[in-house]
Amino acid sequence: MSAESRSVPRRLGVLAKDRARRGLHTAVHRTWEWIQRHGEITPHTHGARRFAYLGEGACIGFPVGAIYGEPWISIGDHTLVGTHVTISAGFVPGLDLGPDVVVTIGSSCSLGRGTHIVGHQSIEIGNDVFTGPNVYITDQNHTYGDLDVPIGRQWPENNPVVIGDGCWIGTGAIILPGTRLGRNVAVAGGAVVRGEFPDHSVIGGVPAKVLRSHDPEQGWQPPLRTGPLMSLDELAALSVDGLQGLQLLQDRLRAENAAHGTNGSGGPGGAGAGDVRPADAREETG
Repeated sequence: MSAESRSVPRRLGVLAKDRARRGLHTAVHRTWEWIQRHGEITPHTHGARRFAYLGEGACIGFPVGAIYGEPWISIGDHTLVGTHVTISAGFVPGLDLGPDVVVTIGSSCSLGRGTHIVGHQSIEIGNDVFTGPNVYITDQNHTYGDLDVPIGRQWPENNPVVIGDGCWIGTGAIILPGTRLGRNVAVAGGAVVRGEFPDHSVIGGVPAKVLRSHDPEQGWQPPLRTGPLMSLDELAALSVDGLQGLQLLQDRLRAENAAHGTNGSGGPGGAGAGDVRPADAREETG
């Protein structure tokens, strides 16, 4: 038998293994997509019954993080929660936390993957609040006043957190107990936030401070470098067009970046509204 004739079965074997590998790859990914889709928590799944409220059109992506204390958690209509997000009320599952809701998340919010919301007394998140990935929000912290007791064993302190409507919280930001954000506050990625901040401000740093704010008479101070890419009405119109609208927005952003010679790195958090799409994309982009 010639060398060429012996190589034919070998090549056929390689082709068969490659085809099997591709088939297995496709099967694994399609199976995982099926698991993610059917593992989501929506108002029409059994898991929704445990929550104080899970609004119409709301969706918690799968796999979930640590979610417990659901009877004291309220999530508004059309709010999207990314994968691996922790939302908890109380120290551990099974505690009676009293008559009041502890964690309230408003309507039409978007929580990036890996975000942690840990409530013990009161966390109120308004409507249309967006977060990048891995944001941490809590209303409780350990004390350290007793020099003879390890900090982790000292009695914690609670202080309510309020996040106003329309806020954007950048990737990796930490919202500490006692924080009150006004309406439409932009929080830079990586900021450590504590205290009260006014409406229409941009904050960042460790600890966070006001970097830019809006004056009714003078406008933004310091002034913005450019005007808005599009009006709110235009943006709202694109948002209801699904993928086609997002593509139009992407094209306009690309043209704007080319005109100004920028690389399109995004806003304070470096991530866009597409960070959470559990109902359609299964994974966030951030």
